Amino acid sequence: MIKRIFTDHQERWLTGIALLGVVGIIGWIDNFFIMWLFLGAIYIFAFYEAMKLFGLNNSSMYFWALLLWLFAYFYPNPDDLFFLVMIIFGGTLAYRRDFDKKLMLPFLYPASGIFFFLILYHDFGIESMFWLLVTVSVTDISAFFVGKALGTTRFSETSPNKTVEGVIGGVFFGTLFGTLAGLYIVDFWTALFVTLLTSAASIYGDLFESYLKREAGVKDSGDLLPGHGGILDRIDGYLFAAVMMVISLRAFL
Repeated sequence: MIKRIFTDHQERWLTGIALLGVVGIIGWIDNFFIMWLFLGAIYIFAFYEAMKLFGLNNSSMYFWALLLWLFAYFYPNPDDLFFLVMIIFGGTLAYRRDFDKKLMLPFLYPASGIFFFLILYHDFGIESMFWLLVTVSVTDISAFFVGKALGTTRFSETSPNKTVEGVIGGVFFGTLFGTLAGLYIVDFWTALFVTLLTSAASIYGDLFESYLKREAGVKDSGDLLPGHGGILDRIDGYLFAAVMMVISLRAFL
């Protein structure tokens, strides 16, 4: 069965290995500017895919998205910029009642989540990025295998292929291995609680993107990554998990 899973999803595994290699090189370099460029590329592709999912066609949005990311490089607290955007949009909406409220959506998702990637790296270092990677990737892979092997109970109508058994297995193994990665930064109990919350959040990040795709009537958010679909299809769990990890680390430390 395991051999068949690898054979049936060969393209997906090869793309995943290649992506892991790129991430590994970026992590090994461990430079803020390089990380900012790398996350910025992910940010723009994800922003483009989100615009399609939300049914938006306004090219000026990309200018504001790029300007915001440029500010994030120089500004010491990038999470503040998210609230700045909301103030600007809220003020514009109040001033111009014909303003399309949906234009705010790509800045809520995926922009805010990717900004928390940068915050995590800025505030807690490359070790925290490794911790996040281990937690979410193991959660995702374990949920897939456990769900295939034991899954019988549907987890949510939003994603018919996701099972309760797969989710439990994913969170269990994600928490187990993620906690070990977290010990490089924090004590055991902090690592355990932060990892558990992060792993659970990643499940709902994946589920939320499934919801957006169902609403848009598409199978994938894009076709950039062979076997995976689009950028959002690959980072959906991380977008919720990064936010949860930053919040929980700030709470526990």
